[in-house]
Amino acid sequence: MNIENIKENLKTRVSEKRYNHSAYVAETAVKLAKIYGANEVDACISGWIHDISKELTVEEMKDLTKNLPLDDEVLKSRALLHGPAGAEYAKKVYGISDDVYNACFYHTFGRCDMSLLEKIVFVSDMTEPSRDFDGVEILRKIAEDDIDKAVIACINQTLGFLISKNRTIYAKTVETRNFYLKNMENF
Repeated sequence: MNIENIKENLKTRVSEKRYNHSAYVAETAVKLAKIYGANEVDACISGWIHDISKELTVEEMKDLTKNLPLDDEVLKSRALLHGPAGAEYAKKVYGISDDVYNACFYHTFGRCDMSLLEKIVFVSDMTEPSRDFDGVEILRKIAEDDIDKAVIACINQTLGFLISKNRTIYAKTVETRNFYLKNMENF
């Protein structure tokens, strides 16, 4: 697996804006991997591939994930489904490791007891340099200080956004938040 090949393939699958976002996520993931002692190559690869299926149709994503036991809420949501679809695509095309697969799979909704790489990609997606929303600088600071607190803070940001738009909230994201919150003594 070659990062240059991944980049070239990604250019054929996503818009320039999504490509640039992926580059920023990879850059942020490597930065956080250095801080927390994670595998920098896996962080880079995960950052590049995390949105590799983001611009597919829901039907195309469903085709990629047809053998996975996904619930109806994920299957109906392009925002949730693109992670598992991208993970499946990258597994078939690049033969990625299980940890990279999971980092891509769970980068949108998280899960309880994520690996360090999964947490890094989850946080990097929200804190990469082109993100520009109220509170992003605070999230970036937290990300460099405590990755578990950053997971909670990123979920809180997402929940606030979804509530402000009167959108549904995926139960597993709330479950993820509660898991990390219960494991933090002084958040």
